[in-house]
Amino acid sequence: MTISPSDIMLTGRVAVVTGGGAGIGRGVAAGLAAFGASVAIWERNPDSCAEAAKAIGALGIVTDVRDSDQVHAAFDQTLAELGPVTILVNNAGGVFFSPLLDTSENGWDALYKANLRHVLLCTQLVARALVNAELSGSIINLTSIEGVRAAPGYAAYAAAKAGVINYTKTAAFELAPHGIRVNAIAPDLTITEGLMALSPDGLAPELGQAIPQGRAGHVDEIACTAVFLASDMASYITGQTIHVDGGTQAAGGWYHHTATGGFKFGPG
Repeated sequence: MTISPSDIMLTGRVAVVTGGGAGIGRGVAAGLAAFGASVAIWERNPDSCAEAAKAIGALGIVTDVRDSDQVHAAFDQTLAELGPVTILVNNAGGVFFSPLLDTSENGWDALYKANLRHVLLCTQLVARALVNAELSGSIINLTSIEGVRAAPGYAAYAAAKAGVINYTKTAAFELAPHGIRVNAIAPDLTITEGLMALSPDGLAPELGQAIPQGRAGHVDEIACTAVFLASDMASYITGQTIHVDGGTQAAGGWYHHTATGGFKFGPG
């Protein structure tokens, strides 16, 4: 087997990116399109859906992926206009602060639906079509570093993201005989429109200290990983969660001391 630069290209493939109207989803959609894929953005916000689709040259379909009827309708439209879907990026999600003792049943259900339920809905639909058509494919789930560490104030969100990680492993095993690979990407702090709206004066310096590489990530760095996982370059990779986080997960609580540059366990 000889590696070729063409192995990274996605020409002739159809990709769906959920929540692709902004942030990481938009970056991933743009990356897939740049490497040749025909991209459909499934996004519930009509304005960002239309704007992103126009800028990227994608098919924009206003879709709330928490609703199975809307997912089926979006899938049918994508199939009719672009062709069979062989790349799926389950990116849509949402989060809000909810201390453990104050989390309501409705709050728990809302975070489950926003971050985990739609992963099953979209994966099932695309995988069933691939199996029936005897086509191989790549499914990529966006999880979070919060799925593998404590997340005080965000227990329901973290539980859902941990569910995405285990779902990825199980789906990868079940779908492997059909030539369908399933992997996950786990970002840490990544600069998006939403993050900057919460930090109009810029990110606090101590946030960079918490990341071994000393800075927040960029959506294009997530997109690079998604393009790789979607391509033939990753043909033997399945069931994996790749942490695109500047080394945070690997550090496990170790930090670079701000004054000495030495190693320290815990911030300071």
